[in-house]
Amino acid sequence: MNIENSRAYYGQMLTSSADLRTDACCTLEAPPPAVRAALANVHDEVRARYYGCGLVAPEAVEGLSILDLGSGSGQDAYLLAQIVGEEGRVVGVDATPEQLSVATRHLEWHRERFGYAQSNVRFVEGDIERLDALDLQPESFDVIVSNCVINLVADKAAVFQAAHRLLKPGGELYFSDVYADRRVPRALLADPVLHGECLSGALYWADFLALAKGSGFADPRLVTDRPLAIQDADVAEKLGGIRFFSATYRLFKLHGLEPQCEDYGQAVRYRGTVPGAARSFTLDKHHVIETGRVFPVCGNTWRMLGESRFAGHFDFFGDFSRHYGVFDGCGTSIPFEVEPTTEAAASGGCC
Repeated sequence: MNIENSRAYYGQMLTSSADLRTDACCTLEAPPPAVRAALANVHDEVRARYYGCGLVAPEAVEGLSILDLGSGSGQDAYLLAQIVGEEGRVVGVDATPEQLSVATRHLEWHRERFGYAQSNVRFVEGDIERLDALDLQPESFDVIVSNCVINLVADKAAVFQAAHRLLKPGGELYFSDVYADRRVPRALLADPVLHGECLSGALYWADFLALAKGSGFADPRLVTDRPLAIQDADVAEKLGGIRFFSATYRLFKLHGLEPQCEDYGQAVRYRGTVPGAARSFTLDKHHVIETGRVFPVCGNTWRMLGESRFAGHFDFFGDFSRHYGVFDGCGTSIPFEVEPTTEAAASGGCC
């Protein structure tokens, strides 16, 4: 079973990120200054057992409730605990006892480091495929994050469906994971290294989009992506030419989003008020919105900004009274970059 493979790989075979054989479970993005400062307040042992593939530090989460699916040793949870502040809360769920042990034994250390009267972090042992079995209330989280974990589980639909149920209306699933340019042969799931390195369980990107939409997230938005460097010759040989990508998506829980981008003559103007984003706000790979500029958007984007935690940071123009056809400029059919775009992407290495 996938959960047993994951527990063995992350609990026993790996002792630190240096033991990884590919860069799939590495984060290569340069953190913004606020995130870099928060990472400096995370315990060294927690950081040493980190296996994420992206930065899951969504914007404008001060005072909010966040659920971390597959929280591992707790690096992302402790990072987010600082960003949400003492009035916010973070709940981490993980199925690997060894990882949870690292996370929980440093709860008090982090509380003191952050200067909080009470810890705002809680860790729960559980399988993210069976979130229904945990004491988590429906519509109780503003944001759900996950970092290179959903590929490890067998029933990915159960994860997306549970995330949709646990999010408040207008809430967001913001997560990083590994995707493939074709369907990975099921036989490769039995290989503990390929599975543990986040490769054999990776979804073909088109299957992910269908799965997300079927779970209620009608318009998935790609935020960042990078091709993975499979530099281990044995691993590359087993994969037989399949190409893999690390990607971060944001999925909003909004009822009635349309299946494609439609033009209603709408626009937004960003006020420059999201912390750490004074010059521009990045909704996704195709929407980098400069402060003060009137920015035309499709109906779905207008609603994502206007019916979520971002509403107070924008001015909104237009309505849905007149339709002008398909909105031009919301992306292409193939979402990922097909070639490494930076020297770091080609060479590998974790931050």
